[in-house]
Amino acid sequence: NKFYRQHTAIISPANRGLRYGDGLFETMKMLNGNIINVDFHFDRLFNGLSLLQFALPALLDKKFIIKQVTGLCQKNKHSGSARIRLAVIRGNGGIFDPENHAPNLIIESWALDLPPKLNENGLVTDVLPGVRKSCDEYSHLKSNNCQPYVLAALYAKKNRLNDCIVLNSFGHVCDSAIANVFIVKGNQLFTPPLSEGCVAGVMRRWMLEKFSLGYYPIFEKALAIEDLLGADELFFTNAIYHLKWVGNFMDKTYGNSITRKIYNHIIETIYG
Repeated sequence: NKFYRQHTAIISPANRGLRYGDGLFETMKMLNGNIINVDFHFDRLFNGLSLLQFALPALLDKKFIIKQVTGLCQKNKHSGSARIRLAVIRGNGGIFDPENHAPNLIIESWALDLPPKLNENGLVTDVLPGVRKSCDEYSHLKSNNCQPYVLAALYAKKNRLNDCIVLNSFGHVCDSAIANVFIVKGNQLFTPPLSEGCVAGVMRRWMLEKFSLGYYPIFEKALAIEDLLGADELFFTNAIYHLKWVGNFMDKTYGNSITRKIYNHIIETIYG
């Protein structure tokens, strides 16, 4: 219940989030005081906190967190569209002896432009070499311990890419540095299942449960690099930009005719 300036020190060097990446985060989009896909975000958040064995106080519920997010946006004068980052970390202690298992919340907000627009130029992407993400019951969490994605972003920047594909331990497509992966093949859409190690993205879930262009059915399927190279179109999704189309992956060039229809449907559905 305290507001701090952006560069104010607020955690101890003994904090387990700093030491071990012990925690979760949510990246949410707020529009005119309302969090988009709010139920999906809080389902993911509280499921993750349970898996990581946090001890949640009774007051820490969806209503309480939304109140804090709203208060921060008001303080920052982010009344239109805003990007919210909610980090939940365990407190101080060593790896075997945490002081307690209570959650510590850090919330940040940034203004966003409205209305959102589909990227004019297709993203240029490639595969992150030498790194594989594991596939287990925790790999779908939006964890503070996200070293593969940090390395993917560093590789992308070093090689003048817009984003980078992360592979799992089986050499299959997992996701990108900041998004879930979808391909278009004919009139069908495909995305890796959570068993492939990808983060349980909120827009990914929206696509699977809310997307209603029936002539473009969506299927979960393990994807190899060859599937991406054989696709008609390739796009990424996340909670902030919703969808971006990929123009180049390795030596393949893609268009965006179907992806543009999908994007327009998303914007019409979410924003009215």
